[in-house]
Amino acid sequence: MFGIINYSVFIISGIVLNLTPGADTIYILGNSISNGKKVGIMSALGISTGCIVHTIMAALGLSVILAKSAMAFNIIKYLGAAYLIYLGIRFLISKSSLVVQKDSNSSSLIKIYFQGVITNVLNPKVALFFLAFLPQFIHPNNSYGVIPFLILGFTFITTATLWSIVLVIFSSYIAGRLSEKMGLATSLNKITGAVFIALGLNLLRAKLGEM
Repeated sequence: MFGIINYSVFIISGIVLNLTPGADTIYILGNSISNGKKVGIMSALGISTGCIVHTIMAALGLSVILAKSAMAFNIIKYLGAAYLIYLGIRFLISKSSLVVQKDSNSSSLIKIYFQGVITNVLNPKVALFFLAFLPQFIHPNNSYGVIPFLILGFTFITTATLWSIVLVIFSSYIAGRLSEKMGLATSLNKITGAVFIALGLNLLRAKLGEM
């Protein structure tokens, strides 16, 4: 089908990978727990949009630049790590309560969406994942150009987004109940900030040969 092989195996593999906690999952959970369901969903949509960018880059062969150039890889890595650490520091110094943040207006939600996009796009490990994972399910003699890349990429992104929304609904509900009963809003912000900083520091440790 359009140059794709073992499509059912790809779907199952993708779901298993989606269920495995990663940096994107932790990012989405952190925003959901600290800021509520709306912010969590916008974070998930932002991450998904970033994955679309990576899919297109892999389809066009642009991700090969990151795979071949240590300089390009490191530039993206440092930008991504710096952005995550910046977001983490903002959470740490934030004094806003969970209830106030949950009532985010549309402009704030759009900002959260683009934060998710930037966080994902500036993670070179995601780019190399798509570059390594998708071709395994494309026929060696593919004659459909970028079509199989796009089909596989959007399939993976769809299942990932659905799973992320489930996590958002569940985690924001639990966090909201705990915050109302125990006044944990500020503490949740601090925890989320620490997690984001840890993600940034972990990204700094990434090396091209380890991808």
